Amino acid sequence: MGTLPITTETCEDELGVSKEVTSFVLPLGATINMDGNSIYYALVAVFFAQYFGIELTMASYVAIILTATVGSIGQAGVPGPSLLVVAVLLAANIPVEGLPLLFGLDRIFDMLRTAVNVTGDASCAVIIENLKQREEMKALAK
Repeated sequence: MGTLPITTETCEDELGVSKEVTSFVLPLGATINMDGNSIYYALVAVFFAQYFGIELTMASYVAIILTATVGSIGQAGVPGPSLLVVAVLLAANIPVEGLPLLFGLDRIFDMLRTAVNVTGDASCAVIIENLKQREEMKALAK
């Protein structure tokens, strides 16, 4: 959420995306497109499973994927350690004793997640702009 003004300016000025598309796609993406968070939660779960010597079953992987994906969609766009990672770990029966280590490093990880999320939002805006231009060209050709 904090990067939305800069992402909007970059998309419009440097990537050639129209104001119409950026004003719709970017806020929507900032709200529901949390790819970085979803990937992060899955990686944390697998890391802790390996750290504690827990063998994950297919059901555990499915639980991790579903919890991380669904949970990241509605997550607030604020910096700081997220308690959603606890839900992901609990869904796969992974102990949460390692969380202090994770929370100590979370600020660095948060910056990386934000970079992935912003890149995904900008990419979607460029794709939608290209699709919109194609449709306009088809309409003009008729």
